[in-house]
Amino acid sequence: MKRREFLAVSGAMGVLPFAGTMLAADHDTRDHDRDYLELRTYTVETETQRQAFDRFAAEAAIPALNRLGISPVGVFYPLEELGPIYVLLPHTSMESVATLTQRMAADDEFLSRGADFLNAPASAPAYKRIESSLFVAFKGMPHLETPVKSPGRVFQLRIYESPSIKTGQKKIEMFNDAGEIAIFRRVGLNPVFFGEALVGSKLPNLTYMLGFDSIDDKNAAWKRFGGDPDWQRLRTMDEYADKNILSGITNLMLKPAAYSQI
Repeated sequence: MKRREFLAVSGAMGVLPFAGTMLAADHDTRDHDRDYLELRTYTVETETQRQAFDRFAAEAAIPALNRLGISPVGVFYPLEELGPIYVLLPHTSMESVATLTQRMAADDEFLSRGADFLNAPASAPAYKRIESSLFVAFKGMPHLETPVKSPGRVFQLRIYESPSIKTGQKKIEMFNDAGEIAIFRRVGLNPVFFGEALVGSKLPNLTYMLGFDSIDDKNAAWKRFGGDPDWQRLRTMDEYADKNILSGITNLMLKPAAYSQI
């Protein structure tokens, strides 16, 4: 695919939001203060679309992302449903987020390996729609982690909406400064990331992901959390009471794709 053709495809189809997080990153990806985390949601309507996405991600997009320093890349599905597909990409900077078409247009291997997906016609689209959220990692956990590696691992994605920016910052303070992240780690609620939403839906919100070896592991960890004395102390403090600083919670259970790096 020539550069001009590539630009036309990317503009018409929005294909590259998944891979557009790329930038030249030959340096250590931990030489920055905090990650910027992009969470993309791909809506697919058929098994054919899902299988095509898997081939594209595993054979073209993820290898290209890794070549350019975007790693690890997470791909997740709901435990039972066909979709949506969740893609998690760690960035070193806002420049990384903004660098899109130019980097991808220069990657001939990506364009070749991903051609079927990139060139999918309107009559048989590769997906229905993409939605995206962008987060900055909490100061209390500045970089993405991969705490579980077991084949049967599961992940929990939670979104905490707040009624105002001020109350949203208060909930973030509860994690960063009042010790909730430390409690999570101690009881086995293994964090993958904590992020303050900068762009996306359900604003203002904070979003985080936890990893577990199994559903049973998840249930046991949350039980330990509920009985933890430090958590019991925190939850009774009026300034951190859910009724005062939260207006909604979304809870999703996910499983990783076979090729997911998280």
